[in-house]
Amino acid sequence: MKLDFLKEYDFFTGVPDSQLKPLCNYLMANYGISANHIIAANEGNCCALATGYHLATGKVPVVYMQNSGIGNIINPVASLMNDKVYAIPCIFVVGYRGEPGVHDEPQHIYQGEVTIKLLEDMDIRTFVISKDTTEEEVANQLEAWKPLLDSGKQVAFVVRKGALEFDGKVKYQNDNEMIREEIINHIVKVSGTDPIVSTTGKASRELFEIREANNQGHKYDFLTVGSMGHSSSIALEIALTKKDKRIWCVDGDGALLMHMGSLALVGANCPDNFIHVIINNGAHETVGGMPTVASKIDIPAIAKACGYKNTISVATYDELDKALAIAREANCLTLIEAKCNIGARDDLGRPTTTPIENKIGFMEMLSE
Repeated sequence: MKLDFLKEYDFFTGVPDSQLKPLCNYLMANYGISANHIIAANEGNCCALATGYHLATGKVPVVYMQNSGIGNIINPVASLMNDKVYAIPCIFVVGYRGEPGVHDEPQHIYQGEVTIKLLEDMDIRTFVISKDTTEEEVANQLEAWKPLLDSGKQVAFVVRKGALEFDGKVKYQNDNEMIREEIINHIVKVSGTDPIVSTTGKASRELFEIREANNQGHKYDFLTVGSMGHSSSIALEIALTKKDKRIWCVDGDGALLMHMGSLALVGANCPDNFIHVIINNGAHETVGGMPTVASKIDIPAIAKACGYKNTISVATYDELDKALAIAREANCLTLIEAKCNIGARDDLGRPTTTPIENKIGFMEMLSE
């Protein structure tokens, strides 16, 4: 189905999702990053932006997200936007990952089972868009929802895999030299048998394949396959508890932005056995490449202000190797921002072990 049903709206904010890639590309092609379209740090952030837009204009905003982001909207929807509070109308467009009966990755299975229930429990009326849904059906649904929106309620289109279409081409790129998989390969060589906590998305997939290629096994790695933005907090508590081990966190710019308060938490606790590597390509590359604001901010300076003792930004492999070697010997809380290009191998696989197997092996290694 084409995206003509969105033409009557003029403000969009969201967090990119691969299931909504046609929508994301449509918005980038038509609006780019502008007053009409803001890519937010997280889905709760989207709700706040949508509220501001409605307060300023009286119009209805559109918020897009993967269903994994529903947890981030529960508080602002229930305590700010609900019609018993400020009555902020909003149209949500939600990618339906883990839809029952459709094969998906482990982190999406339970989320898919409860997606519709969670939305309806928040008094958000839902309509599921599939490949067979017509534009007339969507238009009729929007017309039926108008009284709800007029009364300050929220509604949601839940989008099945392959349901949306957009023929336009959008290219996401930057001029950085380094490649994420090779950056992780350099980290693995330096970290040795140290534990690594890796972030959501392709970074964890690449770490898994590097271990496979090296015949190293996977017990040294905790792959944060879901829960975007929380890897550094997982790694922090491990570092605080296992003071005899050097803990590495391989993070991404989108994940860092999603819950940036974790930087302050790490800095305030300041474990000297923690090395935090932010692989920054300025993009939500795992879900299609839409930009983040990370290329416009000074991540090392923010980390330094939060209490990190050693911070540096690197843009070449030589700089990276020097920074990794210093971090390994420094015995102080360190952040390395590694600027990298957008892209990954077309044949990049997925972990062949289950999350439970990953957890058990990692816990056994930590107890050694």
